[in-house]
Amino acid sequence: MSVVGKRWLIWSGAALLLAGFLVYAFRPQPVAVDTLTLQPVPFRVTLDADGVTQIRDLFTISAPVGGRVLRNPLEVGDRVEQGLTVVATIEPSDPAFLDPRAQAESRHELEAAEAELDLAKAELARTEAERTFAAAEQQRAESLYARSAVPLRFVEDARRSFRTADAAVAAARAAADVREHQVRRARARLIMPVSAPVDRADCDCILLKAPVDGRILRLFAKSEAVVVAGTPLLEVGDPGQIEIVADFLSADAVRIEPGQYAEIAGWGGEGALEARVRRVEPFGFTKISALGIEEQRVNVVLDLISPPGRWSGLGHGFRVVVRVTVWEQSAALAIPVTALFREAGDWRVFLVDGDRIRSHALATGQRAGLQVEVTSGLRAGDIIVVNPSEALADGVRVDPQRAR
Repeated sequence: MSVVGKRWLIWSGAALLLAGFLVYAFRPQPVAVDTLTLQPVPFRVTLDADGVTQIRDLFTISAPVGGRVLRNPLEVGDRVEQGLTVVATIEPSDPAFLDPRAQAESRHELEAAEAELDLAKAELARTEAERTFAAAEQQRAESLYARSAVPLRFVEDARRSFRTADAAVAAARAAADVREHQVRRARARLIMPVSAPVDRADCDCILLKAPVDGRILRLFAKSEAVVVAGTPLLEVGDPGQIEIVADFLSADAVRIEPGQYAEIAGWGGEGALEARVRRVEPFGFTKISALGIEEQRVNVVLDLISPPGRWSGLGHGFRVVVRVTVWEQSAALAIPVTALFREAGDWRVFLVDGDRIRSHALATGQRAGLQVEVTSGLRAGDIIVVNPSEALADGVRVDPQRAR
């Protein structure tokens, strides 16, 4: 072979090697993807909402009458016994101040009552004198009649006169008593708050006693104060009778039924507490969310079923998080929502087949947070792409080494 032929072969071989290297260097690289191997797992759908604890039977004790409530020696948290513990004492309040005109009128009424009392005493003295005279006349008439000096009619007239005089004395004494009470009433009208008696030991006070066994939750009136009828004084309840009230969106509340299981989280203790739905209230209300959106809410009441020793630290008005289980399956295929994408109106995922992927349709069921149940289209052992990107398509080579 000539020198030119040899040189051509050398350069041709070098060109082929270079071309092969370029093809190898710039060939499509496999796309690294996160994958998931499907296995049946327990799947549960919950509805979450914020709730508060409350004592089931809360008693607000109010003043039955207006008066002065004495300082309460009890403190919040003190234990009370039904029908025994005095929780509040009410006594009559001090008299009100009189304005100058009312005070002048009351003084004149007192003076008039005193004058009428003097007149009644004078009338009593007059009738007593007439009765004394009538008694003497009766005694003289009976003496003369005993000596047959006067007829019987004369004695009977003397007796009648004495009885009339005695009745007049009784009437005058009663009138004097009436006038004396009127004087006392007029003086009572002049009693001012500064002159009211300090010693109230003999006062007819009202003692309010605990309606149930429990503890004092709130004191509205700790110090002595004047109150009107119906003023709340304190709240009493049994902290051992705790229930939970959570307000759910009305669209979620229609899925909740009495008897459903729930978990109470975010209550401050270790683990979640167990509860059960007791009642879904049939009345909704409007509530403004933190974003300023009007929402229709429904109250759901739950009973704790965990041992009381676990939640003994809970009280009235504590904040908790309620998770009500509305659907549950012990073994279901569940995939992340991020694995789904739409294609031709169907939900699809990318299945990993060796080092390549292919689009696969499926049907979904229940959804819980970022997980969704697969009802058909996939089976246990299938490997899917968790977070598909726009770079993926049917037949694309992938690197599933990051499978988990």
